Amino acid sequence: MEVRALCIRLLSTASMLLVAHVQRSYPQTSGADFRIVPSRLQLFDHESVSFSCQGFNVSAGWRVRNIKNRTSCLKSTVTCTNNYAWVSDSGEYWCEAAGGERSNTVNITVTGGSVILESPVLPVMEGESVSLRCRTRKNVSDLTADFYKDGLLIGSSSTGNITIESVSRSDDGLYKCNISGAGESPQSRLMVTGKCKDSC
Repeated sequence: MEVRALCIRLLSTASMLLVAHVQRSYPQTSGADFRIVPSRLQLFDHESVSFSCQGFNVSAGWRVRNIKNRTSCLKSTVTCTNNYAWVSDSGEYWCEAAGGERSNTVNITVTGGSVILESPVLPVMEGESVSLRCRTRKNVSDLTADFYKDGLLIGSSSTGNITIESVSRSDDGLYKCNISGAGESPQSRLMVTGKCKDSC
């Protein structure tokens, strides 16, 4: 029994490594973007969410994949929609063309909790301003929210919104928010990229 269990574990590990190797071998298509509507990284369960792939040859077909190696949709149109997102749908997503080319990867969190943090889906360029919003499931306004970066309090807001002016690489990190009496949001990564150069 012990030998059989060891073999099963070895086969499982080998399968995961093979999937990871295949995923890394796919080239990322320059200018191809994965986009999500609504344009935020966190969703409440049972919300509707749409995906779109830009920069691909749509007529050749593309699909949305996730880190669990599942195909969310296989389309020859511009967008695909999941009418009811579940907590189990959380994870990394990307667009994949028929030839294996991939877009950027987006990490989506679907929560069964009462609070989410609205933050940019795509990386933000240095020097730009970024707005973060803490929102409850019932969308109640005028609730004081505390905002955290990498576990440290960075500010509070009586409107549930906070703006980071002229972001820099040091603002890259994991953000979350908390509304007293309502709950705490999951964490999402705010990615900051370097300033665009002449080759952009």
